[in-house]
Amino acid sequence: MSALLHINGLSAAFGSHSVLDQVSLSVNAGEKHALIGESGSGKTVLAQGVMQLNPDVTFSGSLCFDGRELLGASAATLRRIRGREIGMVFQEPMTALNPVMPVGKQIAEVLTLHLGLPKRSAYEQALALLAETGIRDTAAKAAAYPFQLSGGQRQRAMIAMAVAAEPKLLIADEPTTALDVAVQAQILDLIDRLQRERQMAVLYISHDLALVRRFADSVTVLRHGRVVEQGAAADVFHNPQHEYTRLLLNARPQRQVQPLAEDAAEVLSARQTAVSVRQKQGWWQSRELTILQPLDLNLRAGETVGVIGESGSGKTTLAKALMRLVSASGSLHLGGEPWRPALRRKMQMVFQDPFGALNPRLSVFEIVAEALRVYEPQLSLAEQQQRVEAALADVGLPEDILARYPHAFSGGQRQRIAIARALVVRPDILVLDEPTSALDVQWQQQILSLLADLQRRHGLSYILISHDLAVIRALSHRVLVLKDGQVVEEGECERVFAAPNAPYTQKLLQHSLA
Repeated sequence: MSALLHINGLSAAFGSHSVLDQVSLSVNAGEKHALIGESGSGKTVLAQGVMQLNPDVTFSGSLCFDGRELLGASAATLRRIRGREIGMVFQEPMTALNPVMPVGKQIAEVLTLHLGLPKRSAYEQALALLAETGIRDTAAKAAAYPFQLSGGQRQRAMIAMAVAAEPKLLIADEPTTALDVAVQAQILDLIDRLQRERQMAVLYISHDLALVRRFADSVTVLRHGRVVEQGAAADVFHNPQHEYTRLLLNARPQRQVQPLAEDAAEVLSARQTAVSVRQKQGWWQSRELTILQPLDLNLRAGETVGVIGESGSGKTTLAKALMRLVSASGSLHLGGEPWRPALRRKMQMVFQDPFGALNPRLSVFEIVAEALRVYEPQLSLAEQQQRVEAALADVGLPEDILARYPHAFSGGQRQRIAIARALVVRPDILVLDEPTSALDVQWQQQILSLLADLQRRHGLSYILISHDLAVIRALSHRVLVLKDGQVVEEGECERVFAAPNAPYTQKLLQHSLA
């Protein structure tokens, strides 16, 4: 096989800050090459550098694609290559998709621009591509805007767009981050099939080493912007040579659950919580669609309730309903008091997409301190900074990032900033929507340990949403399983994991162990 993508001595920097140092790797035609490493190691900078997507990064070295040098290539040349010869699945689909255009039209636009298909044919092919990625009710989803889809559905739409023009190289930057284990398998099988049928090369970036082991032919390991190990995937996984590679491979979420006190007070009580929306049917008619069936949920001080289910099952809708961020029926009590806006401080949320949740115009200090200015306006600027620095230290971030902006951080670093923002007002309850989905295995374990430690020290209660069942098991006392907006099973965590009753729960556990 010939080298389709050949990177030699590539260095990259944001101003004087170096992020890649003399990186060399090759991706052959028809090969699946994985790039792994901790959050902030330079994986995404390298991936975006292939298509010269970030004008703030200065590159040196050589980046050759299909015999053409891309460093210094003209804007016209790069436009022809982007989307047609090289497709890319971005880590955060909400920010990569156009928010004012239905997703079906966005996919069809690729086919029209790059392949010259008529609009009607392009749209029909867009529907077929969405169906291939596992999205049901494709006509309705194609007509929807990105904010109307779940995180997993948005990611699948992004994949459909990336492969629409049948590129020679697909760069997949965390393509399964927001997906449950069952759909992860479907997406990897889809990419694998497309790669084989079209002899497409894949540069696959992931922090999920179990998926890399299953998917990749070869592996490059990055640490602090430098290559520390390369080779065939089988060799790297079975006989790692570098200490850092061994550390990544041995990192596993450990169960860190403390028994609840018998007299632990109830901090949250939700009764018959349900969510319905109006769905258009033609120009003049609409119907009421229930997307979360009525359910009851209670939470005690120091307890974690894990919520699991496939993408689109209603997990995030439940979280937003409890936070009163969407209209919901039913009653909600916090600490025995009926919910009212003044109680919002007691329950904070960490959102699934940290880049979409962080204001791009605010610095890290302004983002984390914003809630302090609302709930504790008496604090001086020095006291605010002290609280912000303490919150950042809790999530493993240095104080020298206070003046930087969200775009300057990796996905994992942004997620840690989002967690710090939720912690800074010292709430009683955290609603955690995929809090570790963007983190590598090393940082994942550190964040889980942090959450467990905070829970022990402060009696925090968590509602933990994750598609990663190992994360759920690491922290949860009880679990609640959702499917199509309805609870299909609930109970003590270890009991459900050891002997699930519902066939759907059994399927999820089988996929997670595969």
